[in-house]
Amino acid sequence: MYLGIDVGGTKTLIAVLNNHGVIEESLKFPTNKNYAAWRHHLAETVEQLSTKEFIACGVAIPGRIDRKKGIGLDMGNLPWHDVPVKSDLQKLLDCPVVVDNDANLAGLSEAMLVKEYSRVLYVTISTGIGTGFIVDQMIDPAFADSEGGQMLLEYRDHLEPWEDFASGRAIVARYGKRASDITDEVTWEHISHDIALGLINLIAIVQPEVIVLGGSVGTYYNRYKKHLHDALKEYATPLVPIPHIKQASRPEEAVVYGCYDLAESLYGRSHS
Repeated sequence: MYLGIDVGGTKTLIAVLNNHGVIEESLKFPTNKNYAAWRHHLAETVEQLSTKEFIACGVAIPGRIDRKKGIGLDMGNLPWHDVPVKSDLQKLLDCPVVVDNDANLAGLSEAMLVKEYSRVLYVTISTGIGTGFIVDQMIDPAFADSEGGQMLLEYRDHLEPWEDFASGRAIVARYGKRASDITDEVTWEHISHDIALGLINLIAIVQPEVIVLGGSVGTYYNRYKKHLHDALKEYATPLVPIPHIKQASRPEEAVVYGCYDLAESLYGRSHS
């Protein structure tokens, strides 16, 4: 068995996956803003699992990471700094632990489902915007620390981080509605334009073969699919063609599946 832990800004999802990557059991608990309290709550939750022995554990955290030491340096939406996630969880779980960024791991799991594409760009649009770039079913180390949502783009005559005007949080602030409640075409046309401004820059830089959209806004991709394609066509050039774009296949659990995929690739019995 493997353990996947998805640490979100508001909740933490832990999932037990079998050796074939199938979720056998999962539990959620609120993510405490205090790291020590979160760690204690995690220990209590693990005790509730029917399985206590794991081959390895993958942990997803939102932010910058020292991958060699497994330390969370700075979180995007949590006030944690320099937290020793890897060493703390190895003591708790008594198994190898690997830590990576949540968008990277979600991208990894989705790339495993579209193996016909070599270069996969995963973009999660939810509270903020995160990006992961996967090449041949591996997190590309050159872009492992990229923060696409922090790109400064010209918007309404001044520079703004992309996620400040195109994320789920920005949509709620501007329209007073979540993506799930928006049905009118004009609003989605405006939102699509804002999303396209960032996507075209990412496309120019990494030249993906496919873009997978996840997160709460990505979940409703079919509502704005045409508008997004129309907006991107305005920016396309022979050197910057628009790739295939699809909705994430497992938007709610993509991260924990990615936790499994990374842990299994490093510590699975077939790799040892």
